[in-house]
Amino acid sequence: MSMSWEMDYKKRLMDADDALQCVKSEMRVYIQPGCAEPETLVEALMRRAPEVFDVEIVHMMTMGCAPYVAPEMAGHFRHNAMFIGGNVRDAINNGRADYTPIYLSEIEGLFESGAMPIDVALIEVSPPDSHGFCSFGVGVDTTLTAAKCAKYVVAQINDNMPRTYGDSFIHVSDINAFVESSRPLCALKKPVLTDLHVQIARNVAGLIEDGAVLQTGIGGIPDAVLPLLMDRKDLGVHSELVSDGVIPLIEAGVLTGARKNFKPRKIILGFALGTKRLFEFVDNNPIFEFHPTAYTNDPAFIARNDNMVAINSALQIDLTGQVCSDSIGNQFYSGIGGQVDFLRGASRAKGGKAIIAISSTAKQGAISRIVTMLDPGAGVVTSRGLVRYVVTEYGVAYLHGKSIRERAKSLIEIAHPQFRNELYEYCEKTKWLQHPQVALTTVSR
Repeated sequence: MSMSWEMDYKKRLMDADDALQCVKSEMRVYIQPGCAEPETLVEALMRRAPEVFDVEIVHMMTMGCAPYVAPEMAGHFRHNAMFIGGNVRDAINNGRADYTPIYLSEIEGLFESGAMPIDVALIEVSPPDSHGFCSFGVGVDTTLTAAKCAKYVVAQINDNMPRTYGDSFIHVSDINAFVESSRPLCALKKPVLTDLHVQIARNVAGLIEDGAVLQTGIGGIPDAVLPLLMDRKDLGVHSELVSDGVIPLIEAGVLTGARKNFKPRKIILGFALGTKRLFEFVDNNPIFEFHPTAYTNDPAFIARNDNMVAINSALQIDLTGQVCSDSIGNQFYSGIGGQVDFLRGASRAKGGKAIIAISSTAKQGAISRIVTMLDPGAGVVTSRGLVRYVVTEYGVAYLHGKSIRERAKSLIEIAHPQFRNELYEYCEKTKWLQHPQVALTTVSR
C-alpha cells in the first residue's frame, strides 16, 4: 500500500510555537473540548497572545485550564462558550467572555452553514495507523465537524489518546500541522457521591426496566444511578457522553445492548468524560461507537430507541413544570447542552421516559429547588410542554398531560417538607389550588 501519507506527516511535523503561527488577529479558533483538550496547543496559543488581537475562541466545556479568559488576555482573546465549564464561568459573568445558548445537536450546523466559520481548529488525536488515519479518541463530539469545516487544522498527536471506533477518524492528509506531544489526557474529577445523590438515584432507578436504553449526563445523580442497576438485564446506552460508571455494568454483563432496536449491541456516544481507567477501557473497544454530537443528539435518532430513558438534571423547577438548567437567576452557569435533545427524543420513543432528577433543596437545605416562580433571569431550558418525570429524594412526579393544578400538587409532594406550606400558600393566592386543607392531608398520607 502507498505510504505517501508518511511523507506528508514528516513534512508537516513541527513544534507547537511554529504550528500556532497560523493564528492571526480577528480569527476564530476552535478548541477540542472535554478530556481531549489539546493542552500543548493551548499553551502555545497563549504564548502567541502578544502578537494577536481580537481572536475568538469557541468550544464547549473543557477539562483543562482556560488561560485565555484571564483578565490580562482582554483584547487578545475572547472566549465564546457553547456550553459553560467551571473554568470560564467567572469570565462570562464578569463580561470578559460570551455565552451562546444552543442545543448541542445544532452546534455543528453553525460551522457547516458558515454562520460561525472556523479559521483554525486545534485538535488532539491518536498517532496515525498504518492507513494514515488518526482517531479523535475520547472526543468526537463537535470536533470532527469543526475539523472538516476549518480552514486550517493543527493536531496534537498524543500517544495517550486511545483509538476509538465509529465515525471517529481523520486522515493525515486533512491535517495542516502536526505537533507531537505525549501527556496524560485531562481527566474528569470524580464527583463526590452523597447519601442525597443515592436517595434520588434510587427513585430514578425505580423507573428503569430491563432492556432500557440510557442517556446519563455528568454529575453526582447519574453517577449514583448506574451502580443501582446491577440487577437489570440487557441495558443499552445512547448518550452524548459516558463516564466511568458504565464499566462495571459492562463487565457484569448488564450493559449488553442486546435488546436495542437501533444500533444493537453498540454503546452510541459522542465523547467520554472520565478517568484514565475509562480512557484505557474505550481503547480499541468495538462496543463503543463514537459519533458527532449532531448524530448522537438528533432527537429523531434518539426516538428510534425503544425504552429510551433520558436522565438530566436542573437547577430550579417552578410549580408549572418550567425547568431552569443553564443559569442561576441571571448568572450563567452551564448551558442548554443535550437536555432538550434527549428529552424530546425520549418522550417520542416507544416506551420512552424523559426524566429531570434534582435534589429538593440547594445551599445545604437553605432554599428549595422547587419554587413558586423561577428567579428573575432564570433560563427555561425545558418548557412546561416538554417536561415529563421530575424526581427528587422525596419521590417521582409525572407531569405530562397534567393540568397546572395537578402539576403544582405533584411537585409540592416531592418538594422538601419544610417548604411545602409556603408553596401551598402561593397556590392559594394564585387560585391554582382551591382546597389547601384537602391537599395537605394527601401530602402527609
